[in-house]
Amino acid sequence: MGIDPDVAASVRADGVQKQRTRRRRQEILEVASQTFATRGFYNASLAEIADEVGISAAGILHHFKSKDQLLTELLHHRDMADIEEAGHGHGLRGLEFLHHLVDTAARNATRPGITQLYTVLSAESVTTDHPAQAWFRARYDGLRAMVTEALADARDIGELRDDADIAETATAIIAVMDGLQIQWLLAPGTVDMEAVTRRTIDALIAALAPEED
Repeated sequence: MGIDPDVAASVRADGVQKQRTRRRRQEILEVASQTFATRGFYNASLAEIADEVGISAAGILHHFKSKDQLLTELLHHRDMADIEEAGHGHGLRGLEFLHHLVDTAARNATRPGITQLYTVLSAESVTTDHPAQAWFRARYDGLRAMVTEALADARDIGELRDDADIAETATAIIAVMDGLQIQWLLAPGTVDMEAVTRRTIDALIAALAPEED
């Protein structure tokens, strides 16, 4: 028994519509990313994002129920990309993982838009009731846990002293990397994020290295 031509046509049309919807949502997210990065969440409006995309503000609300949801979806989208990129360091332990962070700093220097988005929104997120506050709090908790685990691995296999304060060291590494992003965004031709990240991690590791007999 053959497939009803009308049913087949309906299935094809439904597939095309879904593809169009996915493309439109992706376009909105890309424009929102650029707009939030340059203007911040509060100063950016759905109207200007819609104008850049070539639709109405109501058109954006057809895909995202609110400006807050648009931001949440954007951060989730960034999370998925970051998880995929983090796979490059999968399986690395101890100091190998810490040196992988230098590669992360180098990669951030090749994507100013994303780096600016992260920097602007993370600073804004400390304000009362900011919709991204919970996301950034969880992100920093996760980053500290990841770096602390790598430092603990390094200590356990003898690369660091037994009394090394790994929690403070993890916090310091993250603070330097985030602070570097601000300096780099303001003076990209002057600040070398990769080199400074490497120097910082090397200095911290040297300070915590086991004493030679």
